[in-house]
Amino acid sequence: MKKITLLACACALFSQSLVAQETQEVQYVEDATQGWLINSFKDNWFITAQGGIDAYFSHHDVVRDFGDRIAPAANLYVGKWFTPVWGARIGVEWMSLKGMGDKGSLGMLPNEPMTGGYYKTRQSEIGPAFDVMANLTNLFCGYKPGRIYNFTLYMGAGGYWTMIHDLDRNGNADGWKQAHDKVLTFRAGFINSFNISKQMQISLDLRASAIDGVHDDIATAGENRTYLAVQAYLGLTYNFRDREWHHPVVPVCPPAENCDALRARLAAADARIADLEGQLRDCLNRPTPAPVEAKAPLATIYYPINVYRLTKEDNNVLEAIANVMKDNTNTKYVLTGWADNYTGTDAINVRLRHNRVNGVYNKLVKCGVPESQLTATTNNGNLCDLGEKYVALDRAVTIEEAE
Repeated sequence: MKKITLLACACALFSQSLVAQETQEVQYVEDATQGWLINSFKDNWFITAQGGIDAYFSHHDVVRDFGDRIAPAANLYVGKWFTPVWGARIGVEWMSLKGMGDKGSLGMLPNEPMTGGYYKTRQSEIGPAFDVMANLTNLFCGYKPGRIYNFTLYMGAGGYWTMIHDLDRNGNADGWKQAHDKVLTFRAGFINSFNISKQMQISLDLRASAIDGVHDDIATAGENRTYLAVQAYLGLTYNFRDREWHHPVVPVCPPAENCDALRARLAAADARIADLEGQLRDCLNRPTPAPVEAKAPLATIYYPINVYRLTKEDNNVLEAIANVMKDNTNTKYVLTGWADNYTGTDAINVRLRHNRVNGVYNKLVKCGVPESQLTATTNNGNLCDLGEKYVALDRAVTIEEAE
């Protein structure tokens, strides 16, 4: 019994703690201190188309007006961001270079007038290029999905085939031809990009390129140098699939409430448990009282449903009971009429109880039992109350010794 009492107390306390926990709502949020979740390889791809201008700074270009050295350029890239900071792109680039050179220089335009003793040159460079990119805005200011402006620094290299004007017999330009010349370029620049939607960006790309001036078929001292070109591009970028980045999600519990009230409740529960343990010890130490024998009814007369008349067997039983009563004239008896409450209406059951108990009462008096020994009553409950399956046990009259 002691173990059962203590277990009940423990269960009650545990249930209270569960209710307290359920009332505290746990939220799940992204935690920047946990780093970044790397998206799958198929996410964060982009394609960029650029168009712009470049200016070439070769050995003799100072004698040519700067405005006359401005030439068109265009690029097409496919790239991917691996993290919010680091990415890469690869693509095809084309730029037209206007410069100055000696007679016989690559791309020389013989019909153009000489300037400062040099001839104007023009050549086109086309080929693949690769860049590694770093988003400095995300690096230093933190990644924000809704940010409009981003500043990206990049460095890379490319390899170009040179195309020059094909000249007719008169020295006039007649289309383009391959110069059978390959050059390398190393470049660096920065991109100012503006998000106009989650999918689209516009950008301004400013770049400086170091171009290999060593030509495959010219080896003069004036030609074997590395030259500089600067470019400015306007670009349009389309971003594919998942375009955002996320931090790991962690649970955030609400701040702990003041625990003084809980401590007081715990102390009260401890005191209550100690009191119950004391009562339990006192109960276990008390002497066990002698068993009291419960008095069973002297007799019980049972009836079928909706019946109150006595059968021949019932009369024989009551005659025997009357002899017992007459032999114990100092003992009084209580007769109680019962009916089951599962069938019939209240009015019918009230009538059955009265008719049943009155029939037994009259039979006993008829058998010579003094009325002073008998008390007739009814009970509106069920005698056994074991359920509808056992209602036959509730249709009866009980005969008991009065207390």
